[in-house]
Amino acid sequence: MPAERLGRFLARSGVASRRAADRLMEEGRVEVNGRTAPPHGMMVDPQHDRITVDGTLLPADLQPRRYLALHKPAGVVSTAHDPGRRPTVLDFATEAQGLFPVGRLDIDSRGLILLTDDGDLAMRLTHPRYEVPKTYRLTVPGPVTVRQVEQLRAGPELDDGPTHPLSVRVSRLSSRRTVLEVVMAEGRHREVRRMCSAVGIPLSDLVRVEIAGVRLGTQPEGTIRELSRGEVRRLQQLVGL
Repeated sequence: MPAERLGRFLARSGVASRRAADRLMEEGRVEVNGRTAPPHGMMVDPQHDRITVDGTLLPADLQPRRYLALHKPAGVVSTAHDPGRRPTVLDFATEAQGLFPVGRLDIDSRGLILLTDDGDLAMRLTHPRYEVPKTYRLTVPGPVTVRQVEQLRAGPELDDGPTHPLSVRVSRLSSRRTVLEVVMAEGRHREVRRMCSAVGIPLSDLVRVEIAGVRLGTQPEGTIRELSRGEVRRLQQLVGL
């Protein structure tokens, strides 16, 4: 195996995402051959270099990466750990060691969350530069107006800047309930909810139903499945891996 960046190896080993791996190096918690790694990383050869994190030796021969899809229920936080001891997305994985969530859904929302120990893929899927499309199904308790839909399509201005939805579609409209489908390539905090609030659309439910071609489908809430090889390959191709 040729030499590679230390941060990339840490991410591939499942220690942390690429961003978290950078923090580990900045905090001086990574050693290469008994010496603290530089804060900004270095080139390593995992077959010959002895690489440790907090004193734990990382194996040179990495296990196959894991790629999972979770149907997150409401009331679950999209982090690996929660100081308030609320249930997290990793509580649903039988073997959560090394896994971390790709992106987030707010605690009140349901739907598709990807879990992986592939730090390279996770970093790119969450980086704005790659504009990874995510589809949300929104349920409104009542009708919406044409003007509200147009305002949503135009991208309402929020306190942290303008929004840029890729598409907004009305899939059901009645006096009792409206269902909207919104596609976004951003991932700001509670962005879709805040967009709807900005144009006066109240939500009774928000479900993420697709991430870059990986669909939630009929997967039951609270369950996990492995991604197919085709799904993983499409995600990798989308972000240039």
